[in-house]
Amino acid sequence: MIYEDYYIFTPGPVKMSDEILEVGSKQTPYFRNCKFSDVTYACEKGLLEMVNAPEGSRVIFLTASGTAGMEATVMNLLSKDDNALVVNGGGFGNRFVTICDVHGVPHTDFKVKDTNLHDIEALAPKENYTSLIVNAHETSVGHLYDLDAMGAYAKKSDLLFIVDAISMLVTDPLDMQSQNIDVVIASSQKGLALPPGLTMVILSPRALERVQDVKSLYFNFKDYLKNGERGQTPYTPAVTIMLQLEARLNQIRRRGGVQQSIKRAKDIAEYFREEIKGLPLKEYTPYMPNAMTTLTPTDGKSAMDIVNDLEERYKVMVCPNGGAERDIIFRVSHMGDMTKAYTDVLIDALYDYYDMKRV
Repeated sequence: MIYEDYYIFTPGPVKMSDEILEVGSKQTPYFRNCKFSDVTYACEKGLLEMVNAPEGSRVIFLTASGTAGMEATVMNLLSKDDNALVVNGGGFGNRFVTICDVHGVPHTDFKVKDTNLHDIEALAPKENYTSLIVNAHETSVGHLYDLDAMGAYAKKSDLLFIVDAISMLVTDPLDMQSQNIDVVIASSQKGLALPPGLTMVILSPRALERVQDVKSLYFNFKDYLKNGERGQTPYTPAVTIMLQLEARLNQIRRRGGVQQSIKRAKDIAEYFREEIKGLPLKEYTPYMPNAMTTLTPTDGKSAMDIVNDLEERYKVMVCPNGGAERDIIFRVSHMGDMTKAYTDVLIDALYDYYDMKRV
């Protein structure tokens, strides 16, 4: 099987636990019945608890990628009568800008760098906006934004606060109520450590009021909300991934809840960063999440060459970047079923690659 014996440190897909892999190995069952509706209800309940969603919030389950969740959210909640402030700190922030362009949603391309937006009130353009959109963790560069400050700004300015939490859910703190978040977009293949193919959009009551009629068959939120009342989706769901999601939510609960999962990711991230201090690598941003470490070579080596050499020589997969940052940075995930022993495989490979002794 392709890459079966490789060590995976990519920010999606991530390393999955044996328990979740076993669920995925079973025959996919029929789903238009009460038993599967119970699975959907359980997944919705678990996700709402995980993000501390306000009472009356709902979850939409899309058999699609995270980008589909981003686009569907803009399609269903925003229109030509809105004015969105879109945080653009990299490739995924720019994707939200493109989505607004495609769907004719008036917006400001709020380009940011070298800040986690703790000072958003001072930095934001002085216009009248109706919504604030952010990729909480700009995965392209490993940059985490200050959701507390952004949520306070959104509340003060009466903005609909839309948060793509795809690459920080389960590894970094997120609380819809305390951070005044109206929409959370999540995906299966990152912190939840499931196969790709399932995206979830969590809507607060305030966001539910904004759901509008749209010219779309597959991405019509009203259709999903109506079907969700009976624990179903309008079209075929990612049945097996839903079963894995139910098992994963139970696993997180058994292990001490989401706070324990966040602590586990934080411990792994800090361990990795401490152990590689002897290498000619530096952290790309001071605002990195627990989910991932972004590194820049300091010895003139190409980041892409390091990625390729780790894969070819050590069967260790880290993540390259593209475009102008292709040779500047590479990314190491701490999401999924990570342990210090597993992480040591990458650390030892890096020291061997540089022909240096690990102290």
